[in-house]
Amino acid sequence: MRLYNTLTREVADFVPLQPESVTLYTCGPTVYSFYHIGNLRNAVFNDTLRRSLESTGYTVRHVMNITDVGHLVADEDDSVLSEDKLEKGAKREGKSVWEVAAHYSEAFIRDMAALGVLPPTVNPHRAKNSAADPYARATDFIPEQIEMIAALLEQGYAYQTKQAIYFDVEKLADYGKLSGQTLADKEVGVRDNVVTDAQKHHPYDFAIWFFAVGHFADHSMRWPSPWGDGFPGWHLECSAIVHTLLGDPIDIHTGGVDHIGTHHPNEMAQTEAAYGHELARIWVHNEFILVDGAKMAKSKGNTHTLKDITDKGYDPMALRLLYLQAHYRSELNFTWDSLSAAQNTLLNLYAWVDLKHQTNLSEVRLSDDDISSFIDRVMAALVDDLASSAALAEVFRLSTSLAPGMTYAIEDFDELARKLDNLLGLSLSNRSDITKEQHQIIADRESARAVRDWAGADRLRSQLAKHGLELSDTPNGPRWRRTTT
Repeated sequence: MRLYNTLTREVADFVPLQPESVTLYTCGPTVYSFYHIGNLRNAVFNDTLRRSLESTGYTVRHVMNITDVGHLVADEDDSVLSEDKLEKGAKREGKSVWEVAAHYSEAFIRDMAALGVLPPTVNPHRAKNSAADPYARATDFIPEQIEMIAALLEQGYAYQTKQAIYFDVEKLADYGKLSGQTLADKEVGVRDNVVTDAQKHHPYDFAIWFFAVGHFADHSMRWPSPWGDGFPGWHLECSAIVHTLLGDPIDIHTGGVDHIGTHHPNEMAQTEAAYGHELARIWVHNEFILVDGAKMAKSKGNTHTLKDITDKGYDPMALRLLYLQAHYRSELNFTWDSLSAAQNTLLNLYAWVDLKHQTNLSEVRLSDDDISSFIDRVMAALVDDLASSAALAEVFRLSTSLAPGMTYAIEDFDELARKLDNLLGLSLSNRSDITKEQHQIIADRESARAVRDWAGADRLRSQLAKHGLELSDTPNGPRWRRTTT
């Protein structure tokens, strides 16, 4: 497999530390609001990477965090007047921070299931018998974060003020190597209006522990520490969770391109300073999404959620397919027209797979060699830096060459669909919006159409409509979608 490494700025062959096992860490949500389509693209990118690794034969030890404390609204961890995002969410909704975190964590997990995103494989909650929720929450790793702070203080990479404990970026010679910016470069862009701790050594020193004093005196999330009550900074949790659950260095760390400038360099710095080695060998980042050619912003009303998508009658898998049609390192422009086109393509793929339910077609079998060769071509695209659009081109090529006038043994389609689902996660093999009874009605209608029994065909179409299924006929066979009320 070949991957683009942000750290080296080149595509290179991937060689894991262990021959048959890969350690993978993916940055997860801050649970003070719903995931939007930009966040969801990152989730599908992570999932495609993992599926590709597993299909290549690796066992993937995958961890994803959930940030439920410490992520400040301003994202400048030197701003003593900023606000914790969980606190902001609690004020907005009139709930406790714990209620907000629980609500949006559950929403996130539902969204992942709807998009076919596989859950992490390393479950930090096994002792609590919570196998259904294998996400690593920052608040479950407070002792480990405190241990890391102690190590950084002992090594001389951190220092304490009245308001916080900071990481001293000047103590690490290659700080910022991920982004390619030196500290001198970054200082040019320091904002004058950011209120900082006057006792900080350097503008880019970042907080690893905030004390419950001053602006944070009434912070509702706090824990005791050897230095005083408070809460951890955002960047610390990822380093501590990786160290605890996977051990470092790990093989691959992923995230969005917005993490290249601050969050990931800070993660790297903490681990290197505390333990004397790198955090991850390969850093892989996905690009932003635009909406109608513009940057997403709440003020523009274009930060769409998955619920916004499904409320308009779109299948979540249409959104996943839209993501896969662009390379993860390219910007993707979301429009409702592009999503509609993706939904039409998805329905064509479903109709292709469901040819097996038609009873009036002459039989032609796919050979094992045909299936194997096809899957090999799809795999070849994915292992070349996750070229998902090239992989889909192979799928579209096969789906348009196999059409009515042929039928394929059920095991042929089942095997194809399962293998494609393992790679692309589009749920071709387990479409949940139709029953066996409804499949039979569609097959009966096709039989009626074959003998020009138009009245019978219309009656069966009306019967499907009563089941909430809208049917249309295409050159690739009948297709359907759930109607919305």
